[in-house]
Amino acid sequence: MHVKTLRIWVTLWALFAAAIASAGDLSNLSETDRKAFGQEVKRYLMENPEVIFEAVDAFKAQQAASEAQNDFALVQQYSAALFDDGFSYQGGNLEGDITLVEFIDYRCGYCKKAFQDLNELLETDGNVRLILKELPILGEASVVASRFAIAVKQLYGADAYKQVHDALFSLPGQPTPAALSKISRKLELDRDKILDHMASNDVAEEISKTAELAQKMKISGTPTFVMQDEMLRGYLPLESMQAMLRDKRG
Repeated sequence: MHVKTLRIWVTLWALFAAAIASAGDLSNLSETDRKAFGQEVKRYLMENPEVIFEAVDAFKAQQAASEAQNDFALVQQYSAALFDDGFSYQGGNLEGDITLVEFIDYRCGYCKKAFQDLNELLETDGNVRLILKELPILGEASVVASRFAIAVKQLYGADAYKQVHDALFSLPGQPTPAALSKISRKLELDRDKILDHMASNDVAEEISKTAELAQKMKISGTPTFVMQDEMLRGYLPLESMQAMLRDKRG
């Protein structure tokens, strides 16, 4: 908090304490003393309205710091599920010095923006390991798209999954059944085989485990990122990600 703001509040509380001391305790404070203190507070705020905004800013900063600390603890607690769950796609440089995890939904507009940024990031920085976690939260179409992508990964491997992932985020419209069929034809994948596997327990289990992890980590939106030990809730522009990478590397 700004020094001037702090000084004002110290003065106000000193006046209040003096009023309480003279009256015995708060419950016994006279109506006259209550009104006098209220008028003094009002006068200070009228003469120094910036105090209110500075106090709000200080509260927000304190709240953000507390949330960041809580997120750090969550990342530490669930690091195994985040970075080595045994099923999430891993790309980029698998031996990279920085690991970036993203929770995605194919119908999420900001996920589409992040997709473009991440492609550029991986092209320009060859030392980042990317982990993608399917978190379909925007309706049934999102679930179908994730089931499609996961089924491809389980049937055809990581490279085919990445192609499908890129195709889904590059769709001009929604991931409709017709769009999914078109993607499978273009990539020369067996559509019927994929459709059958989409209904399998293996696919459902992967989605369920990621949803459970998200719930434990209090992740309710996409995109959500985890860069090393830091959680980033929401879309982050390319320049901000690059700055964070520089900061992480010292």
